[in-house]
Amino acid sequence: MRLALFAVWMVMALVAILPILRGRSLPSPKPPVTTDELVKDPVCQTYIVRSRAVSRQTAAGPRYFCSPDCASRFAG
Repeated sequence: MRLALFAVWMVMALVAILPILRGRSLPSPKPPVTTDELVKDPVCQTYIVRSRAVSRQTAAGPRYFCSPDCASRFAG
């Protein structure tokens, strides 16, 4: 009799616990965070992504341009 009650209790406990355990899953991996930022072209005032911009070093520091044409207009 005790064994039967214990078995019933175990089944009820499993029925209560299994849905909780199924709901718990590993967190999904987060997509990689890009650290690219927008920079402003001083010639045409266009914003471009820094990784794709044409850069030139000036006395004031690095400058970023949307194209080689804007970079040459800034220098000349």
